[in-house]
Amino acid sequence: MVKKAELHVHLEGTAPPALVRKMAARNGAKLDPTTFKSVGEFAWSNFWEFLDCYDKAAATILTKDDYRLITYDYLARCAKENTIYVEMFSSPDHAAEVGMSYTDHLEGIAAGIDDARLEFGIEGRIIVTCVRHLGAERALAIARLVALTPHPYVVGFGMGGDESRFHPDDFAAAFNLVTKAGYQTTSHAGEFSGPESIRASLAALPISRVGHGVRAIEDPELLEELAYRRIPLELCPGSNIATGLYKSWGKHPFRKFMDTGCLVTLNSDDPPYFGTSIGHEYEQAAKIFGLSKADLKNITRNAISAAFCGEELKEKLLSRL
Repeated sequence: MVKKAELHVHLEGTAPPALVRKMAARNGAKLDPTTFKSVGEFAWSNFWEFLDCYDKAAATILTKDDYRLITYDYLARCAKENTIYVEMFSSPDHAAEVGMSYTDHLEGIAAGIDDARLEFGIEGRIIVTCVRHLGAERALAIARLVALTPHPYVVGFGMGGDESRFHPDDFAAAFNLVTKAGYQTTSHAGEFSGPESIRASLAALPISRVGHGVRAIEDPELLEELAYRRIPLELCPGSNIATGLYKSWGKHPFRKFMDTGCLVTLNSDDPPYFGTSIGHEYEQAAKIFGLSKADLKNITRNAISAAFCGEELKEKLLSRL
C-alpha cells in the first residue's frame, strides 16, 4: 500500500456521527436530531446546509480532551490507511464559541498528535485557520494569537469559509502578520468561486499553497502560472463531487492538473461529511485517473515537500517513502 500524506483536512470536520454523539452524551450537550440523515451519515443537501451541519456537530466539542479525542481518532484512521503525515486545519473560532481558550484548544490537539504518534508512528501538525465570513477583524485577532502564542505543532496559518464574502485584500494584515512571525500560509480559493478568486488571493496574500484551487482549470493562463510557479494545490476531489461542483470522479479535472505540470496533492477535506477518507481519495484517483503506484508516490512526495513542517521532519518523512 502506497504511503500517504494529507495537507487539507478540517479537524472539527473529521469526527464521524458516532463520535459526535459520544461527545454530546458525555458533555451533556444538546444535539439537534436534524444533524443526521442516518446512524452513520450527516444530513445536508447543499454547501450552505453542509456548513450549518458542520457547525452543529462541531458545537459538541466542548473540552480540551474532546480535541485530543478527535485528533487521535482521525490520525488513527489515517494510519490504518498507511498515512504517515497529516496537517490539520484547526479553528480557534469554534473553540471560542464554546468558551475554550486558544491554549487549551491547542494543547488538546497536541495531546492527540502525541498519542497517535506513540501508537501508530504517524506525524501530525496544525494549521490554525480563520473563518472568512467572520470578517477581517476576527481574522486579525486569530493571527495575533498565532504570532504571540507559538506552539511547536503549529506550523502555519490559513483561511476557510465562504469565498463569496469579503475580498482577499481585507485579510492582508492578518496574513502579513503571521508571515512576519515566520509562518507559511494557505487559503481556500477557487472552490465555489471561480479562478478570479485564486488570482485575487495570490495577488493580495503571501500564500505558499492554494486550498482547493480546482476552478483554475477554467483559466488556461492561470493554470500555466500555477504550474510555472510550482504553487502546490490542495485538491479534494471527493469533496468537490459531494458538494456538487462536479457530477462524478470521471468529470473531475484532477488528471488535467497533473498533465499540465501542476504540483498536486490529494486530500479529504471533511471526510465523514463527504463519504471519503484519505485512503479512498488515493484509491479512487488511481482507479479513475489511471494513476500508477509511482504517480501516487509522487503525489505523497508533493505533499511532504509542500508541507509547512520543518525540514528535519520532512527529510524523515521522505526517507519513509
